[in-house]
Amino acid sequence: MVNQTVVTEFLLRRFSDMRELQILHFMAFLFLYLATLMGNFLIVTSVALIPHLHTPMYFFLVVLSLVDACFISATVPKSMVNSLINDNRISFAGCVSQVYLVVACATAEISLLAVMAYDRYVAICHPLQYMLIMNWNACFQMAAAATVFSLINGIIQTVNTFRLQFCWSNVVGQYFCDIPQLLRISCTDTKFNEIFTFLCVFTVGSVCSAFIVVSYSYIFSTVFKIQSGQGKYKAFSTCIPHLTMFSLFVFTVMFSYMRPKEMSSPSVDLLAAVLYAVLPPLMNPIIYTLRNKDIQMALRKRTGMNVTW
Repeated sequence: MVNQTVVTEFLLRRFSDMRELQILHFMAFLFLYLATLMGNFLIVTSVALIPHLHTPMYFFLVVLSLVDACFISATVPKSMVNSLINDNRISFAGCVSQVYLVVACATAEISLLAVMAYDRYVAICHPLQYMLIMNWNACFQMAAAATVFSLINGIIQTVNTFRLQFCWSNVVGQYFCDIPQLLRISCTDTKFNEIFTFLCVFTVGSVCSAFIVVSYSYIFSTVFKIQSGQGKYKAFSTCIPHLTMFSLFVFTVMFSYMRPKEMSSPSVDLLAAVLYAVLPPLMNPIIYTLRNKDIQMALRKRTGMNVTW
C-alpha cells in the first residue's frame, strides 16, 4: 500500500510574489470590498427606513443585496489577509467553508434574479392583480424557497467535492477554493464530479435563464403595446438593469465553469474568478438600484443629500 499524506491545509494562489504588488492587491481588493458592502447595505437601510420603498420589488432587492454581501465576503477578505501578511495558506475547514458559501451564494443569486423577473412580469403584464399575486406571504415563500434551494445545492456540491482525496498536491490554482481547481489537484478519479458539476451548473442556469427569457418575452410584448412613451420608459427602466445583471452573472459563471479546457490558463482562471465572484456583487447596487430614481428621491428627502450615480 502506498503511503498518502492527508491534506490538512491548502495553498491559495498569490496574485504576485512581489511584496509591493501584494500590498497593491490588498489595497485594490479593500477598496472593492468596502465599496460593495457600502452599496449593498445602503440598499438595505434605504428600503428598511423609507416606507415608500416597502414593495415586493425592493424586498427582493434587499435579499439580493444581503446575498451579494455574503458572496464577496466568502472570498475577498481571506485573499486580502493573505496578501497583507504574505501567507497564502487556508485551513481544510476554511476551504470547505469557501466552497459551500460560493456555491450557495451563486445559486441564490441566479434564483433571486429569476424570482425578480417573475415580479416584473406580474407588475407589467398583470398590474391590476399585482398586489394580490405578489402579496407578502408569496414574497416570503419565494425568497425562502430560493434560499433553501441554494443552501441544499451548496451542501450537495461541497460534500461531492470533499469526498475526494487530496494527497498529491495542496496548491489551489486560484485565489480562493474553487471546485474546478480542487478537482485538478485531487488524487482520485474526478470524472463523476466533473460531469455532475457541469450538469448542475447547466441545469440551474438553463432553468433560470429559460424562466427569465419567457417572462421577458411576455413583458416586452406588453410594453410594446403601451401607447404612452413615458409608460414605455418607466417599464423599460425597471427591466433593463435586471437583464444587464442577469446577463453579466450568467455569462461569467458559464465562462468559469463551462469553458473548454483549451481556454484554461492561470491568468484566464484568475480573471474568470474575479469576474463572477467580485463583479456582480459590486455592480448590482450601481447598475440596478443606485441609479433608481425612487431610491435617489427617497434618500434626498430623508437626508437632504443630492444622491446621483
